[in-house]
Amino acid sequence: MGRVYNFSAGPAQLPVSVLERAQEELLSYQEKGMSVMEMSHRSSDFKKIIERTEELIRELMEIPETYRVLFIQGGASLQFSMVPLNLLKDGGHAYYVNTGSWSKKALSEAKKIGEAKILASSDDQNFTYIPELDLQQINEQTDYVHITTNNTIEGTRFTKFPNTGHVPLVADASSNILSEQWDVSKFGLIYAGAQKNLGISGLTIVIIREDLIGHVKADIPTMLNYETYTKNNSLYNTPPTFAIYITMLLMEWLKEQGGVAAIEERNKEKANLLYKAIEDSKLFYSNVKREDRSLMNIPFMTDSDELNKLFVKEAEQEGLHQLKGHRSVGGMRASIYNAMPIEGVKALVDFMNEFERKHI
Repeated sequence: MGRVYNFSAGPAQLPVSVLERAQEELLSYQEKGMSVMEMSHRSSDFKKIIERTEELIRELMEIPETYRVLFIQGGASLQFSMVPLNLLKDGGHAYYVNTGSWSKKALSEAKKIGEAKILASSDDQNFTYIPELDLQQINEQTDYVHITTNNTIEGTRFTKFPNTGHVPLVADASSNILSEQWDVSKFGLIYAGAQKNLGISGLTIVIIREDLIGHVKADIPTMLNYETYTKNNSLYNTPPTFAIYITMLLMEWLKEQGGVAAIEERNKEKANLLYKAIEDSKLFYSNVKREDRSLMNIPFMTDSDELNKLFVKEAEQEGLHQLKGHRSVGGMRASIYNAMPIEGVKALVDFMNEFERKHI
């Protein structure tokens, strides 16, 4: 069977060239006679891999020298706990912007550790928009403000980031990191699971400003302390070595594409193509507010559950996979991360048009 277009929200489609390179080096990495999967994380060969991976991420995101790049396990979900464990102080609080399922989970975990409050929410309209923030609520007791830059399930994104002044802005950027150019210096901490735009599952990237490290309580678990990773260059214990290697290959691919600026233009072209098809349709629609639309995750639906199910089934027969929407939203969802070629989006639009011709 040939390759299909994989519209999964994650783990996501990878470039064929990255898969082929990994396949080529699977049995013997650079003629070392062993796979990266077999290689000691203490070896000089793996040290070069992790250093190269960090170098590429820094270059592509233009990360200032005052930030550290950490390679951690546990997914973005572990960061829901690590962030408050490391940043919340006695007597302080955190503000969360509630924009969907993942921000709700982040807030829930933070409340187990300290005081976490909602700064703004779009729950009143089923998370179909990004709410305005009242930054006047931030005060000297606010330890950080947390946002989810892109809402994978609901299909919204922050098109501009709040200026939180001296209070660190913390971002879960799992589903749109490296999809657009960002000024990293606006953030105190960025974290992202790798399985969308950074590689494969099993790895989480944390970008943290140096002055936010090392202020935790003495009794915090070792593996939940960012300082453990900074002091040991993310090699305190065995990291997800193969996942880091795949991230290196993917970052090399992104650099070959022209970097983040080039991929941003491509992502906008892909998203505009699909949004136009939805807008022009008499069958499909989207509830997401136009100004807050995601470039990465695009939910759409018909008024019929039967038609939605039929669409997903027939799309798969045409090589368009993983288009079923999340159960909390319903309908369909196309995730079009960096590695999704524009040909995949065109194929989806063509199928949508043909499906509508048959069923309207």
